[in-house]
Amino acid sequence: MEAILVDCVQKSLRHFMHANAIFLCQRLCAEFPTETNLQLLAGCYLQNNQSYSAYHILKGAQMAQSRYLFAISCFQMDLLSEAAAALCPANEPSVEVPNGAAGHYLLGLIYRYTDRRKSAIHHFKQALSMDPLMWAAYEELCVLGAAEEATAVFGEAAALCIQKQYLHGSTSPKLHSSAEDCNVVDTRHCVSEDTSPRQLKLMQSLKDIPGNHHGASILGGTAQPINSGLSNISFYNTPSPMATQLSGVAPPPLCRNVQPNGQNLSTLNADSSPKSTVNSTIQAPRRKFVDEGKLRKISGRLFSDSGPRRSSRLSSDASVNANANIAVVSGNGTSNSSKYLGGSKLSTMAFRSMTVRKGQSWANENADEGIRNDVLDDSRLNVTSTTSSSSPTMEAKSYEQEAANFPIGGLIVSGSKVISGASEILTLLRVLGEGCRLAYLYRCQDALDTYMKLPHKHYNTGWVLSQVGKMYFELVDYLEADQVFGLARQITPYSLEGMDVYSTVLYHLKEDMKLSYLAQELISTDRLAPQSWCAMGNCYSLQKDHETALKNFQRAVQLNPRFAYAHTLCGHEYVALEDFENGIKCYQSALRVDARHYNAWYGLGMVYLRQEKYEFSEHHFRMAFQINPRSSVIMSYLGTALHATKRSEEALMIMEKAILADKKNPLPMYQKANILMSLERFDEALEVLEELKEYAPRESSVYALMGRIYKRRNMHERAMLHYGISLDLKPSATDAAVIKAAIEKLHVPDEMEDNL
Repeated sequence: MEAILVDCVQKSLRHFMHANAIFLCQRLCAEFPTETNLQLLAGCYLQNNQSYSAYHILKGAQMAQSRYLFAISCFQMDLLSEAAAALCPANEPSVEVPNGAAGHYLLGLIYRYTDRRKSAIHHFKQALSMDPLMWAAYEELCVLGAAEEATAVFGEAAALCIQKQYLHGSTSPKLHSSAEDCNVVDTRHCVSEDTSPRQLKLMQSLKDIPGNHHGASILGGTAQPINSGLSNISFYNTPSPMATQLSGVAPPPLCRNVQPNGQNLSTLNADSSPKSTVNSTIQAPRRKFVDEGKLRKISGRLFSDSGPRRSSRLSSDASVNANANIAVVSGNGTSNSSKYLGGSKLSTMAFRSMTVRKGQSWANENADEGIRNDVLDDSRLNVTSTTSSSSPTMEAKSYEQEAANFPIGGLIVSGSKVISGASEILTLLRVLGEGCRLAYLYRCQDALDTYMKLPHKHYNTGWVLSQVGKMYFELVDYLEADQVFGLARQITPYSLEGMDVYSTVLYHLKEDMKLSYLAQELISTDRLAPQSWCAMGNCYSLQKDHETALKNFQRAVQLNPRFAYAHTLCGHEYVALEDFENGIKCYQSALRVDARHYNAWYGLGMVYLRQEKYEFSEHHFRMAFQINPRSSVIMSYLGTALHATKRSEEALMIMEKAILADKKNPLPMYQKANILMSLERFDEALEVLEELKEYAPRESSVYALMGRIYKRRNMHERAMLHYGISLDLKPSATDAAVIKAAIEKLHVPDEMEDNL
């Protein structure tokens, strides 16, 4: 009876029939109330998004797998201290973390969200050392800015570790289980031969489980059919899940949307139901990544009363306005080809399941594909593949290992294929890992160059294209980002990866129709994903309906409190509504989730700049600059804050760096002219403004500032001319009023004007 019930429960879980699995497992536990069966019941509840049920079932359990599942349920309920205590009991400091690499990964996430960065880094590295294919751990290290170079992480040592798992671990006819494991496991819970290694390390396969954006729970082990014995599973003796810890739990669904519509929404934490295909910390770089203003203010309080408007261009309107004579949308990184408004370096017309990438012709790529024979071309990747012959010990055993056959994922694979397969996987991960590491260091052009080394079949996937789109976004090349994200939508229309950033790109381009369509599409795809509501909020914000936009962003936060970008967007809307206090709280909430979320540091700097708290402003801009040292706009505002604190020479140096970082960005040039004018270096200021007119010929603020300089030099006719040109360019009502007031006081000496 027990064996039949266990088999039926596992079969129901494989078919995603969670309600049936829960009912049968309740019968199983009533008849045979062992802790192993309770683990299976808890696993059923976790897969059905009922972490609170698993929490109560496993509270106080002592088995390793029980502690792991209990920690998962605590994490999803945001009971982080209890989760950490379950994995590492305070009264037993020497106890081993359950489930090996998966346990260390979960512990790393817990420490990260409790602001214990060093401990988090330690456990993520520990997880990678135990399982080199745990990509999620490496990505978390990238998010924390602590990742080593991918060539070192996915190098020779990783290849040896994988070979040890699949080859050396397979020499025994059965799993090497600990004494504790032998006491609590029986053959009915053994993993079948068709279980994949990824299922054995579930934490590895779905990196964002603890945030549970998918609505699916991650379990430490897997439950598979009971009709297979132990003879074919010895290769599972890895440093990750233990034998007993693999019993009685089924793998989670890979997508929340295949679950029954009537899922339970009464979980204790809203974080346990929504889906997010973006890691909650990666998340989303960052809409409104910088507010450039529009070179609007002509007085000494420049930008002090203009809210952050997402675009990182001083004249964002010029890039999308038909009347504009110049487009300021090119990136601040070095490009392999010239940028232009009429097209894209990624041609969607050449789609055909792959794109034409910069620097490579179709002929070369097709020839390369023939040579590669579906295996990564190591010469293109510029990395050396690691094989089993890399050490004397491996050489001694290589022949017999290559001749032997090993069961992997239900298939019988020769040892030589295991070795070559591990090498190919690591070759691929080296490129992806290095691109990811560079992206989180905001070395955007380097990251783009790295991703270009990928074969077409991997480059043209939703995840890679969304990463490439984010890099173009950070480079302020919105047209190119639009093309790449659009291609990602074509390839994976079901994926929400990076769609929050895509909505921000459309916001910058003022593509209200495309943005509205995208928001509707995302809501219809998954209305429980924070990306969907971020896109909807951007749509309303573009229409200047900040209150409705704020409600949408708050909905995103409610669905996933660990989605830092949503907190930042809430902060931007509060600032637009002049509610600085709540804006500051939102930015601080974003930083609690991700301390390297530079947009939140920037947002705080802008708030303090508008409040004329210049020392605070400088500190927060400097923090943003340390995280993203290549941003021209962040440097510009850091210089503005330094100038406000009477450190004008230092401010000028920063402005020079900002101009070099992005010569197409007019903001630092304008700020430099403003600083020079305040230092009464009028000739130099006019030279800068004359050059700036070439980049932004229709920017009224440039002419207004020139008018102020000519007035200071008592050249009233020239001043009047430039004030008139500034008014003709139709500035905002506020700016127009300031310009008219300046015209009225044109013949009033500066000393008297200051006293008025």
